[in-house]
Amino acid sequence: MDFALSPEQLELSRAVFDFARAQLNDDLAARDGSGSFSRELWQKSAQFGLLGLPIPVEYGGQGQDLLTTIVAMEALGRGSRDNGLIFSLNAQMWACQMPLLRYGTDAQKREWLPKLVSGEAIGAHAITEPGAGSDVFSLASRAEPVNDGYRLNGVKTFSTNAPLADLVLAFAYIDRSAGSKPKLLTAFLVPRPTPGMSFGQPMSKMGLRTSPMGEVVFDNCYVSESARLGPEGVGAAIFNSAMEWERACIFASHVGAMQRLLDDCIGYARSRRQFGQPIAKFESVANKIANMKVALEASRLLLYYAGWLHGQGKSTVMESAVAKLFVSENHVRSALDALQLFGGYGYMKEYPIEREVRDALSGTLYSGTSEMQRKIIARSLRL
Repeated sequence: MDFALSPEQLELSRAVFDFARAQLNDDLAARDGSGSFSRELWQKSAQFGLLGLPIPVEYGGQGQDLLTTIVAMEALGRGSRDNGLIFSLNAQMWACQMPLLRYGTDAQKREWLPKLVSGEAIGAHAITEPGAGSDVFSLASRAEPVNDGYRLNGVKTFSTNAPLADLVLAFAYIDRSAGSKPKLLTAFLVPRPTPGMSFGQPMSKMGLRTSPMGEVVFDNCYVSESARLGPEGVGAAIFNSAMEWERACIFASHVGAMQRLLDDCIGYARSRRQFGQPIAKFESVANKIANMKVALEASRLLLYYAGWLHGQGKSTVMESAVAKLFVSENHVRSALDALQLFGGYGYMKEYPIEREVRDALSGTLYSGTSEMQRKIIARSLRL
């Protein structure tokens, strides 16, 4: 196996890292404290080309493959400490843009992809509900066929970018026969403003505070048949295809953050002195850093393998789940080890470590919880 990146991939990685470090960290502590989203930084990211990495050139993107995109997203996570902004970018790219690219009509793609890629529009993915998270079969949202369209009713929650979204990709079950259990999970592209669609207030979160999240409410919201994404009943396929990209690419940013944590810890351990010597000389400190390095390298290889496999035209459902599970849980461990290493300073808000811990914890929840990843892996092994 060839583990070398191409010159073009290395150049892209360096360019993304330099851009992110120089442009995407402005006033982060204040924005994190107030839970503020920066439209300016979003626009900078779009102008640089981040939102268009995997999108074909004809829609304003760069047409990169999955592995190259993973490399770029890792560099983004290493260069920028704004994990919330990175999360919002990823949420639009994988949960909105990629389903639209794969399942959208020519008219839908021409209308929305250039706007999303350029930063003119922001997209949100709305599937989770107050009573249905991992169990999508429990979704209560309904799409009633009427005339040449549908009437949507339901409440979505924990929808990233929803408070600012110009386009919502919403999922609902279609009732075709009275009294029967609905089985036609279907996706719809609903633009703002559409009568009957409203948004709740931004939610206050433990971490990823610079990423807006909120409710989307559909109350007799009429959409035409042209708003449906793909045929009726392919909602599950749309969701699962988005997760393949999301679980690989969004956690590439986590690998970048793990590299950044490792760099921070090495620098601190070399400069911080106790008992007459740098704390790096103490075995307990050095062992933590060594464990962080092992977790980082294993995480990177798992993600790169998923990207390579996708490039071979093969399914990466299990491999993406394996990578997501391993990376998310080891990111948390690395962040907690960094907090322990920095001691009291790590616990203070004036240092970035406590924010890294808060942000890392969310990775075990979104894109499917750790428990769901284990279920996917077990099912792939026919258990």
